[in-house]
Amino acid sequence: MKELQEYVHDLPMHTRVFFSLVEATANLVDVSEKYWQSKGLNGARIRILVELMKEGGTMLPSMLAKKIGVTKPNISLLLIPLENEDLIRRASHPKDGRKTVISITSEGQSLLLKYLPENRQRIAEKMKVLEEQEMKQLLVLLNKLR
Repeated sequence: MKELQEYVHDLPMHTRVFFSLVEATANLVDVSEKYWQSKGLNGARIRILVELMKEGGTMLPSMLAKKIGVTKPNISLLLIPLENEDLIRRASHPKDGRKTVISITSEGQSLLLKYLPENRQRIAEKMKVLEEQEMKQLLVLLNKLR
């Protein structure tokens, strides 16, 4: 028991940094998720709509799953409510009819335009503890970890 206590309390620098990064990320995600919940929305579903827009509005489900870090079966489950709410549309791939493409609808785009600005503002408020140069430095460091 004493050996385990020492192991969990005497953390090497890389482990302390890792846990600090995880905690900071969780706090920021919590701010965003609480915002989406206050609007009756789901952050994971919003992320799908944002990723679709980043790719010009259309992408393969497998690519979308990879972008948001979920399995192919899970992406299908996430897409169902978005399709039911007419925020996305599924269609046959124009060159390979065996594949399906996902497209954001005008309703999905309108939803993002309506709610993304305030969500981004809330995140910006939390990030104000960092100066511009610190944010640039953090971005460089995070990109190194990728």
